[in-house]
Amino acid sequence: MSRLTAGNLVRVTLAFFFLLFVAFYVLVIGVGAKNKKVILEGGLYAAAFIAAVSLSGASGAFAGFAVMGLSAVRSYMLRDLWLPRRVRRPQHGATLQAHAPTQAPSQPSPAATSLAGPSDDLSTALAWVSSQAKQNKHRLPADTYVTILETCQMLDSVVDAESRQPSGDARFEYELEAMVREYLPTVLRGFLAIPPSMVDNRQPNGRTPNEELVEQLRLLLGQAETLHSTRHSQTSADLTTTGNFLRERFGHHQPGGFDFGIK
Repeated sequence: MSRLTAGNLVRVTLAFFFLLFVAFYVLVIGVGAKNKKVILEGGLYAAAFIAAVSLSGASGAFAGFAVMGLSAVRSYMLRDLWLPRRVRRPQHGATLQAHAPTQAPSQPSPAATSLAGPSDDLSTALAWVSSQAKQNKHRLPADTYVTILETCQMLDSVVDAESRQPSGDARFEYELEAMVREYLPTVLRGFLAIPPSMVDNRQPNGRTPNEELVEQLRLLLGQAETLHSTRHSQTSADLTTTGNFLRERFGHHQPGGFDFGIK
């Protein structure tokens, strides 16, 4: 999936145009994505930059440039939040439209067609991850095997809900597809590529590959929980909307007679 879209070109152009404010990029990205952790991180960069600018002499300038460089690197690492990939939208079949009188104040949206093809692809990707985890269970650190299966089950529930009734939210669809196709398989594949004799060796960041896997899977599980709660909260809201419509439409039913909702 390419990032070459008109919207992304505009964002990159603006980023270069306001390059002097690069220290505030992470904060802007966090606010735009409504991500509290990124907002907090961006706020720290912004505060550090302001403090550095207030200092006089070469030390202040050096600190300011250091914060700008760090913010630029983090902005690139967070590119999925502000430079989303182009999502290839599935070809939908004809959607059945429900006809109702215009007097109804609200009406539930018609059922969307099933996305059998894309959902099958995502389910296959999750099945591959589960299969690899089972085959290499003895190589995985303690509890990570359970974490992987729990993450796959949660994501599979979301995929199933999307196949039955697509949300139509491009950002949500992108995050779900990225989780299933890229993030989760990449983390597992990267760990399994490391020789078993080296998984306890300390890396330059002070962590071992085992510790890295535990941490990354924990983050992925958290994102899977977010996607799961978001999707099923929307499903509950849709059901409530349908109920409100039905109560408004048929709630005035008179006993002993047929009521077709005609007032």
